[in-house]
Amino acid sequence: MYSPSYLASPDVRVCGPAYTVKMVSQQDTTAPKPKQHFVDAAQAYPGHVMVVTAPSLNRSAVWGGLMTARAQYLDLKGVVLDGRCRDLMEHREAGFAVFARGHSTQGQSPFTRPSELNVPITISDPTTEGKEGEGSKNPKMPSVTVRPGDLVLADMDGVVIVPPSVAADVIRQAEKGRREDEKCMQDIKAGMPVKEAFAKNRT
Repeated sequence: MYSPSYLASPDVRVCGPAYTVKMVSQQDTTAPKPKQHFVDAAQAYPGHVMVVTAPSLNRSAVWGGLMTARAQYLDLKGVVLDGRCRDLMEHREAGFAVFARGHSTQGQSPFTRPSELNVPITISDPTTEGKEGEGSKNPKMPSVTVRPGDLVLADMDGVVIVPPSVAADVIRQAEKGRREDEKCMQDIKAGMPVKEAFAKNRT
């Protein structure tokens, strides 16, 4: 995923617990319907990062400038969209972090609608749908389940979801990797071949 605001704010970073939203096709008449707008429903979750999943291969936006304005008022830290957004300039001008698969000129309501709020959701790779297996030229990336309260970390490189139960281990591994890479960088800048730097510093 990428942030449409990264060109204006390359240092954009987001960290916070997940508040999840599941979107379904507008034609789905059996899925539940929330009693209030999905952004308004996050009022009780300041400091959270909203994570929205849309139907696979949906081409319309599920987030726009009005959503950003409300989310900022409610003190949400950003939004991650397993789908598309629109009104890119409004997000950039607001300084609100929006991470999405892409953008669209089409609005949400004719195509998708919110269904369930703050429930486990699954994010899959839509580009390789139906092409699973090691023998495939395009093996499917593993799906990621996002549960309410999972830690969301996002910057211009992408988005990572960390369950709280493993957060301490992830932090330790990340700090170890950073220290090793800093040593590798020093050696590589001093002329050491990459393979040798890795062998020397990575354990």
